Amino acid sequence: MQISVCRPFSAEHHPAEVAGPLLDRTRSRGESAAFGSQAVVGQSPAMRRVLEQINQVAATDSTVLLLGETGTGKELLATQIHQASARRARTMVRVNCAAIPATLIESELFGREKGAFTGALARQIGRFELADHSTLFLDEIGDLPPDVQIKLLRVLEEREIERLGSPRTIRVDARIVAGTHRNLEQRIADGTFREDLYYRLNVFPVVVPPLRDRGEDVVLLAWRFIDDLAKTLGRRIESIDENSLDAMRHYSWPGNVRELRNVVERAMIVATGPRLVIQVPRPVAGSPARSARLTDVERDHIRGVLESTGWRIRGIGGAADRLGLRPTTLETRMAKLGLARPRPA
Repeated sequence: MQISVCRPFSAEHHPAEVAGPLLDRTRSRGESAAFGSQAVVGQSPAMRRVLEQINQVAATDSTVLLLGETGTGKELLATQIHQASARRARTMVRVNCAAIPATLIESELFGREKGAFTGALARQIGRFELADHSTLFLDEIGDLPPDVQIKLLRVLEEREIERLGSPRTIRVDARIVAGTHRNLEQRIADGTFREDLYYRLNVFPVVVPPLRDRGEDVVLLAWRFIDDLAKTLGRRIESIDENSLDAMRHYSWPGNVRELRNVVERAMIVATGPRLVIQVPRPVAGSPARSARLTDVERDHIRGVLESTGWRIRGIGGAADRLGLRPTTLETRMAKLGLARPRPA
């Protein structure tokens, strides 16, 4: 017999509950930070912590550094920060530092005058000028070429730019939100990222958790994508197959939220009825199910010790005692890694 799970409660179906503060606690099975048609969905402790941090920093002009794996939703969080700020009346400007050739990134950021170099046939306004009195999202900042890092540091310190081919300085007022999936501390050790730029960017770091650490959010996200895709694909989905849900909860999602959306979209395309069957990808043979990144290994180890002690940190036999750490040190590491004690069901 086929079993299916019907749609959970969604704040999208109760517009009155998503108005107001950035952190929307719906007293239901879900939580989201919503602006217009976009929302960051999450009820897991790790994602609640992120939403609380976004809520704290959004109204300020402080620089924010979003750290997390590819596909975790850093750009969406940057959008939420901008739309909750006093700069929301102006369009946020986005730059993917990894997608622009090294020879062009400087002119893209700071602009150029006509004739500044061969092929510069007209004056170009840079992204910093376009983001004046708005927000500039520098995605994949860890891939910025070293020579451009020096000029970016100067702009962040002095709030002035010079277009290529012009000695005139131009004052700009752009709020910086940067994002990267790179380990910047390791890049500093390797000599590929400037330490002074890192400290300038690292005013308010936010660690965005991978989807494998957000098990409670998988179904909520799936329904959000179903609702979004139903409008464009012309499908009406009322339930998700129980076997599909079980497979989704046990899959490690190496591509994170982006991979989940792609999987849901494929299922929606071939769906022939109101019950959605989702085929979860099989892990590539020989590849680890878990990330080999040091921070992920540390997170998994600390979580395992916390679970074995019932999330008791202090005292003899507590997690801090077993790990050989001071309780305050462990709590600091937990905050940095996005670990929090699960709430009772």
